[in-house]
Amino acid sequence: MSSDPTTRWVPAYGTNGFGEHTLEAALDVMQHTGYRALGLTLGTTHFDPFADDWRERAEALAADLARRGFRVAVETGSPYLLDAFVPFAPSLAADDASARTALIERAIDIAAILGADCVSTWSGALPEGVSEDAAFERLAERIRPLVARAADAGVRLAIEPEPGMIVDTVAKVLRWRELAGSPQNLGVTVDIGHAIVVDEPGGAAGAIRAAGDLLFNVHVDDMPAGRHDHLPLGEGDLDLAATFAALDEVGFAGIAAVELPRHAGEAPLRARQSLQYLERLGESAQDPWTADAVTRIASDPDRAEELFADAIRAVGRGEPAERARIALVVALAEHPAGPGVARDLYRRGDAEERLAVIKSLAALAPTDGSAWHDTGIEIVTDALRTNDPRVVGAAMGEFARRHLDDAAWRQGVLKLVFMDAPLDQVAGLHERRDDELAAMADRFAAERAAAGRTIPHDLALIRETTVSR
Repeated sequence: MSSDPTTRWVPAYGTNGFGEHTLEAALDVMQHTGYRALGLTLGTTHFDPFADDWRERAEALAADLARRGFRVAVETGSPYLLDAFVPFAPSLAADDASARTALIERAIDIAAILGADCVSTWSGALPEGVSEDAAFERLAERIRPLVARAADAGVRLAIEPEPGMIVDTVAKVLRWRELAGSPQNLGVTVDIGHAIVVDEPGGAAGAIRAAGDLLFNVHVDDMPAGRHDHLPLGEGDLDLAATFAALDEVGFAGIAAVELPRHAGEAPLRARQSLQYLERLGESAQDPWTADAVTRIASDPDRAEELFADAIRAVGRGEPAERARIALVVALAEHPAGPGVARDLYRRGDAEERLAVIKSLAALAPTDGSAWHDTGIEIVTDALRTNDPRVVGAAMGEFARRHLDDAAWRQGVLKLVFMDAPLDQVAGLHERRDDELAAMADRFAAERAAAGRTIPHDLALIRETTVSR
């Protein structure tokens, strides 16, 4: 398995950035430029979901996309499709949300015909006179039948956190998902620019890690910090290298669609420049030394320890060396000796090398009972015994979320609390927290209070009322 993001996620362009082109012309430009996927925004410009011939158009488009070799995500973000005066109305939490639910139902039907990766939607704004808690109850009530309809059609739904709406962070998407019963086909769309507008913990990379394996869809743009303004890549304040490294870290293999709706007048130019930028990000994620080292280690795992040590000299300390080392471990995925080599790299490594081995486990995505799974459990269990908050935090990432048993996972969460380490490092905290963890947190808080010590603020994240699993 390569660690190069361009072999994992698929570069795409959103049709909302081609408002001056017909759909066929937009597809021609995308294909000629080198894209292999698109984000299809339903609306009167390119695909009217309520036209009488919508089904015939969907079937024809499915055939066209198959000929072009394109994947597609269906987007429901056309601002004035349902209300000519109020953008994005009605909210899914409005008193009457029937028009919104009808759109999502039709989007599901279209997605099923297209074989789309997902249908992406969002909450809408908080209605006047409705509390946030009441709005979340409405959202949960209204998403349940939509999720069921999607499941019957073999379609996934992805909720996008949107600045200015009820649900504007990944944490709120996860809260909504919990209230809806945590259905498997309900996940997250992350617009990487939104993350620095709403101040997601850890920025865009943090939002991606928080979504983890619930990340179904990605929108790509740059933005100025604190202002919702879609900019071409490189023109805003995003740390794009860290963002795309996080996509690779969580093993995202879906569509990453550029969203530049305000640049439709220069769409062909922006599409070309965006793809070039994405390709450079892919190249920077695996520089020439790393690419060569990956080839060598895949055929000769005995070189692993030497190459691990060489990474700092070859690509530099910190994040570059960590990315290179993760790539080296991932290169061992298909080799029979791989799990044993990774175990040795962890045991013999310094703290930085151990961190890279731990973080590589998420990208390997082992199946239960496999050698990689057992090795991963061994490594993570050992890491949770250490007193290094960085190592413990890394150990509570995606691998732990998917594979650590409940008792060990709860102990890992509490260990971070004992260390006063931030809990935003814990992948799947909102999904996996349960009543037992809340009780453990309450006992810890009582002990701290009795001793006259402060109670960590993050403890509130695991003492909230939970949904039975």
